Formats: sequence, structure tokens, C-alpha cells
Amino acid sequence: MTSKYESPLSSRYASDYMLRLFSMDKRIQTWRRLWVALARAQQELGLPVSAEQVQELEAHIEDIDYACASAREKEVRHDVMAHVYAYGKVAPGAAGIIHLGATSCYVTDNADLILYRDGLRYLRGELLKVIANLSRFADQYKDMPTLGYTHYQPAQLVTVGKRATLWIQDYLSDLEELDFVIDNMKFLGCRGTTGTEASFVELFAGDTEKIDEMNRRISREFGFTKCFPVCGQTYPRKTDSRILNVLSSIAQSCYRMANDIRLLQHDRQVEEPFEKNQIGSSAMAYKRNPMRSERICSLARYLMADAMNAPMTASTQWLERTLDDSANRRISLPEGFLCADAILRLAQNVTNGLHVNEKIVEKAVREYLPFIATENLMMEGVKRGGDRQQLHEIIRQCSMAATARMKNGESWDLLSDLSAHAEFGMNREEMASLLNPSNFIGRCPQQVTSFLAQIAPLLTQVPQGDAEINL
Repeated sequence: MTSKYESPLSSRYASDYMLRLFSMDKRIQTWRRLWVALARAQQELGLPVSAEQVQELEAHIEDIDYACASAREKEVRHDVMAHVYAYGKVAPGAAGIIHLGATSCYVTDNADLILYRDGLRYLRGELLKVIANLSRFADQYKDMPTLGYTHYQPAQLVTVGKRATLWIQDYLSDLEELDFVIDNMKFLGCRGTTGTEASFVELFAGDTEKIDEMNRRISREFGFTKCFPVCGQTYPRKTDSRILNVLSSIAQSCYRMANDIRLLQHDRQVEEPFEKNQIGSSAMAYKRNPMRSERICSLARYLMADAMNAPMTASTQWLERTLDDSANRRISLPEGFLCADAILRLAQNVTNGLHVNEKIVEKAVREYLPFIATENLMMEGVKRGGDRQQLHEIIRQCSMAATARMKNGESWDLLSDLSAHAEFGMNREEMASLLNPSNFIGRCPQQVTSFLAQIAPLLTQVPQGDAEINL
């Protein structure tokens, strides 16, 4: 433990990969890689930059003197120029050509785009793992009848597996949105102080093709195929809105699933994993609280709220730029990624160990099946000569009476009550023979099988390894 505040996202929840991705080392090394790429392109296109200078810069990408940069920033109050200075100290032969023609956003914004793209790609794999876990679960329980709920009130039967496909479908929507954001990410390139490339018009003596080629080479080096066609000093902050929006979408889906699991665990039907020595409560030793699902919901609320930062920032960018975005983005974007990472790690853990209490599920089905079957009983009664409207009224009265007894803790037997009415033309045993739960789940098994067949190609892209959570 330290004497200074540390974000719980870094100390408790996020993965090592995401912590490294948004570390200061990764950020400043990416700045230096961008400076190398700029120098290399300028050297190859004929500016007064030597191959030796490029090599010297490349040799010192990881040799970062943070104390030197910090001291310089206190003096000049500019983080990028402080790191230009520190870089020049370890690569003195190239100090004079670092950042040639560029503005600060060349390194800050392009580095952000690189980190965000890599973060989104990583989260895509984590999301696929959740989908894969749920797919196995859905297939395993595609035939198992369970009580459906609308308005959280008992409704017609579904199956345990079919319910899981509803969660998967939400995640597939997120995956589609995530792929769109990744596929449409563009690079800022090196565009100058207001996006006009005026400094490079001067450096390349008006040869605009060389300016375009410089940007193509730099972009290609970092895996981008396109630059924004026009820009101010920064890349459009609408990009941040897209990014945080899809992270929020993932949070929404995880919240929905986790909240459903919490409700089901209250009814003892489905439970999240619970370790042998896990403590559910400091006072009530018998407790098995759904703490991981609760944590998913808690973090998801934070991420959905965090996503509001981006549209507020994007909507207030003055003309070619304003700096009131910087401090906000420095917090909201990395924290958004760390939070999405934490949520998906928890979701993997929960979905990889979901436990179905089959006897409890069956008991709930048996308890409510007489009510659910009343329409079928009515249809059968009509076949045997009964009047549909008369049978409907008998069912209504008997059902309400049975429900009242149930709520009062008294014993009840709806089938006995109904069979006492000769209008149905059936005795209790005949009615009971119609109450096979599998007759009331519609096409659930086929729907699950068809759905999983459609998404099977996606599951070939799932990265190896499951998330481990510390808490």
C-alpha cells in the first residue's frame, strides 16, 4: 500500500495488458516512435535529416529520463516540449531535427489514436470470450424449460439456454458497433498548427505530393490506411464520442446480463461462481451474495456516466481547437478503457462458471405450469364440446382463487378446481397429462441451435486464455 491515492481500476480491476497500454512508458515511447517515423519520412523525402539521426532517435525510444522531462516541464509548462528536450539529451546528434515542422498534437493525438485502436482490438477479444462462454451455456441448456418473466412476473415458459441467447444478442450488437469503430478509425498525421500543413509547404518548397506521401508513410508505419481528410489542430473529437459510446454499449449489455443473474440468484435458480472459501457476508455467514454481478453493475454505471464526457467535449471545440479538452480526455478516455476491461473480465469469470440449480428451476416450473397451461386446457375443453367463453370464465375464477390461496400461504390445487367443472370434460389425471413442460417452450431449442450456428464463425476468433480476477 502507498500513501498516495491510487485508482481502484488500476489497483483492483483492470488487466495487466490495459494497464501497460495506458502507462506513461507506453505513451512516451509511442511519442518517440512517432518522432522517429516523422524523421524517417522526412529523410527519405529529401529534407535535411540524415539516416544517422534517424538511427540515433530509434536507438533511444525506451531510454526515457522522466526526472529530466519533469524538471523541464516545470520550467517551460509544456509537456511535449519537455519530452522533446529530454529526448534530445539522450540523442544529441538528432536533437535539432526532433519534431521538425510538427505541432504538439502530432504526437499527443496520433499516440492517442494508436492506443485507443489497440485498446479496442483487445476489448474485442475479451468480448468474444464472453460470447463464447455464453454460447456453450446456451447450448447446454437449450432444452431446459424455465419460467419466463415479463414485468418480472411469471409468464410463459422459455428455456435457460434461450434466455442466454438474449444476452448474447446484445453483445453481438456491441461487437458490430465495435468493429465499425475500429474499421473506421483514421490517423491525424502531421498537419501543422491549424491543420493547413503550412509548415510543410515551406519545408518541402511547395511540393504538396511529398507532404501527402509523408503522411501516408507515417500512417502506414502505425497500421492506419487513412488520415482524416481535413482537420483543425486536433483530430475530430467526435472520434472520442464514438469510442466511449461503444464502451458504454458494452457496459449496458453487461449490466443487463448481470442484473438478470442477480434476480435469478435471488430466486435460487441460477448462481454466479462461488469459491469454496469465499465469504458472502462479514456477519451473515450463510450468505452467497452475487458480488461479481453486483460489481459489474456498479462499474457499468460508472462507464455509462463517463461516456457523457466525450459528447460534452466534442460539442465545445472552438474553431480550430481549444485546450479545455485535454485534462478531461486525459482522465475519461483511459479510465473508460480500464473500466470496460474490468467489466468484461468480470463478465468472463461469471459466464465461465454460471451454475443452474436445476431442481429449483423445475420446482418453479411445476408450481406455475397449471396457470400457464390454462389456455391449452381451454382449447382441449373446446375440443371435447365445451364453450370457449364459458371455460375462459371458469379458468379466470379458479385461477384468481388459487392465486389468493397461494399468496395467503394456503395449499391450492388449480387442476382439481378446474376438473371439478364438468364443462371441461376431463378429470384431474387427464388434465395433468397435458402438463409436460416441453410442450410449452415453443421453438426455444430450435431457436438456440439456429442462433448458435449463425455465430459459430465468430467463435473461431476467440483469443486463448480466460481472465483471472483478484477480487
